[in-house]
Amino acid sequence: MNKNKGAFSELIYNGFNPKGAFITLGAPLFENEVLSEVPIKLALKTFNRHGLIAGATGTGKTKTLQVLAESLSEQGIPALLMDIKGDLSGLGAPGQSSPALEERAQKIGIPYKTSAFPVELLSLSHEKGAKLRATVSEFGPVLFSKILGINDTQSSIVSILFKYCDDNTLPLLDLKDFKKVLQFISEEGRSSIEKEYGKISTASTGTILRKVIELEQQGGETFFGEYSFETEDLIRKDADGKGILSIIRLTDIQDKPMLFSTFMLCLLAEIYNTFPEQGDQDKPKLIIFIDEAHLLFEEASKALLDQLESIIKLIRSKGVGVFFCTQTPTDIPADILGQLGLKIQHALRAFTAKDRKSIKLTAENYPLSDFYATEELITALGIGEALVTALDEKGAPTPLAAVRMKAPASRMNILSAPEIDQIVAQSKLIPKYNQVIDRESAYEILCDRLENKVSSKDVDIENEEEKPTRKTSTSKPEKSTLEKAMDSPIAKQVGRTVARELTRGLLGVLGISTSKKRSKSWF
Repeated sequence: MNKNKGAFSELIYNGFNPKGAFITLGAPLFENEVLSEVPIKLALKTFNRHGLIAGATGTGKTKTLQVLAESLSEQGIPALLMDIKGDLSGLGAPGQSSPALEERAQKIGIPYKTSAFPVELLSLSHEKGAKLRATVSEFGPVLFSKILGINDTQSSIVSILFKYCDDNTLPLLDLKDFKKVLQFISEEGRSSIEKEYGKISTASTGTILRKVIELEQQGGETFFGEYSFETEDLIRKDADGKGILSIIRLTDIQDKPMLFSTFMLCLLAEIYNTFPEQGDQDKPKLIIFIDEAHLLFEEASKALLDQLESIIKLIRSKGVGVFFCTQTPTDIPADILGQLGLKIQHALRAFTAKDRKSIKLTAENYPLSDFYATEELITALGIGEALVTALDEKGAPTPLAAVRMKAPASRMNILSAPEIDQIVAQSKLIPKYNQVIDRESAYEILCDRLENKVSSKDVDIENEEEKPTRKTSTSKPEKSTLEKAMDSPIAKQVGRTVARELTRGLLGVLGISTSKKRSKSWF
């Protein structure tokens, strides 16, 4: 290994010295010495090229995520954070100084100041915060089929179901609507459906129903529905110009990877569909942090993984970066891993032969260095230290640097229940998204039709002899169910949903043409 300190300092200075907007991560390590005179600066221009934060449990991954989120907020860049373990809420409160923190700050040459950051709490389930939802129609048949993990034959039935609902003005808003229509085309409406759209297999509809029930059991019934979340609410700033950090509280869905994958794919596709092309800018528009990222991939089908890969490749043109936080790079599919420009590798521990093989494989994901034995260094890093490689302003990889990270300015612990309640009380999104909406949709319309059909048959049997003398009514027909819905107080939401159903924006991401109707402590 090259032990020339001057050559190392020059290499680091040239590699981590962007001329545009940047954030400071810490100071490099060379032969166990902290070189505060050449701080590690990351170019914000390349943050839309995505990133990875990896390392064993307790090595400081979450604190690094916290530092990045804080730095982005200070630069006026909003971020969306998936809080699986529940320890990111501390971003909303100032940290507390200690001798260890002051010593670290002195060594790396970055003053330590405590600060709180603007946060918004969001939820997919029953956690406190603004509820995130999407309608079934917004997914479209192709994406919804991918989420269910069904085969081509079953996917074609889902497409028929969506087409039937479009043709017959049956809004698909939640899973209850989808199940009701699926039941209808399998039973009462089977003959009329098959006459117009072709044969439908009962075995296939049964399989689809079981998949929907599986999704429902993982909490899908709380996610699918209205009011649909608007992606513009993820890119807000506070009165001081700081980017708001939106934290999705996911502590109660760790055992529900299918719901997590469903949400993430829907969110990424919706952001891609709604955000305008940004081109090369000095700063990203939004950064998404996915903690415990293995949950996103471990239950995903190949079709779902392919779709995620496509969106990750495309979404950077919208000024959006996606950062995955997990234990080892091998948790991320190779095709997606290859798209990640910034890599921050905390320590890994070798307890078994399998661990040693994993460390060797991990080391091969980083640039070769004349100053480090990467494979050995990965096991020797301390808490709050990491190997870092990024992209410079021209998109070229920077040299590998072992870095002592700066400490988070916010609290390195969770917020108390009263503190969470205070944030919730001040939220501007909760009044918008936590209202209960269950407007008339496919479920109610079909139930009403079936009930009226049964009632009509009963009247015909009781008055069979009177039929010849009965006159046809010429009175004005009752308003249709769609007209009733449009007259309701939630017409604004109806308008949004109908517009989305018409455009089927998500299908544009999938490359599918649309019909005319879908125009621990850190120290």
